[in-house]
Amino acid sequence: MGQTVSLLTKAHDFTRDLIAEGGNILFVGTKKQAQETVEGEAKRCGMYYVNQRWLGGVLTNFATIQTRIDYLVRLEDQQARGEFGHLTKKEALKLEKEILRLNRQIGGLKEMTSLPSALFIIDVIKEKIALAEAKRIGIPVVAIVDTNCDPTGIDYPIPANDDAIKAIRLICSSIADSVIEGKTGEAMAPEEEEKEEGVEELEAVETTEPVVSTPEE
Repeated sequence: MGQTVSLLTKAHDFTRDLIAEGGNILFVGTKKQAQETVEGEAKRCGMYYVNQRWLGGVLTNFATIQTRIDYLVRLEDQQARGEFGHLTKKEALKLEKEILRLNRQIGGLKEMTSLPSALFIIDVIKEKIALAEAKRIGIPVVAIVDTNCDPTGIDYPIPANDDAIKAIRLICSSIADSVIEGKTGEAMAPEEEEKEEGVEELEAVETTEPVVSTPEE
């Protein structure tokens, strides 16, 4: 477990320092085991997230994504002001369904007005498009790296089982804590119960070969 803890600490420190310098991070985890945790932890620390389907171009064609975000925000504003009441029932229902659809796609990006400073990815194989986009435009990546993953090109790999819910929760919580620490300048003490629950999962997937793709200090 030593390597996992060491690399998780490096990822934690990187994220904390990034946020302290005014940066931000996008949480990405669309697999079923990660969806709830990704949304909850991203919201807890006030960051952005994608937990359904990654839309191609979120990073490489952000202007188009921003147009969709603006449209969603505008629709929600109109709904909140009661403007849908002036429409026919059919028209209002259509727009309500559109709001639901857009929120599933980009709801976690509504506050993201520019490209993120870094990505935190749960499963780099499932999120290969997100990883490729980040690498293409030079956005650093923090990611959980399972034994079947190639850590090459991942700036801050964290060896762990990306299918184990407890491990996902522990690592997501650590990254979210690092964001809060970066914002407040105060260290977050991990919950002992949560830490103990995750340790067993992390131990079960300790890689047999060291992950060497780490940035220079």
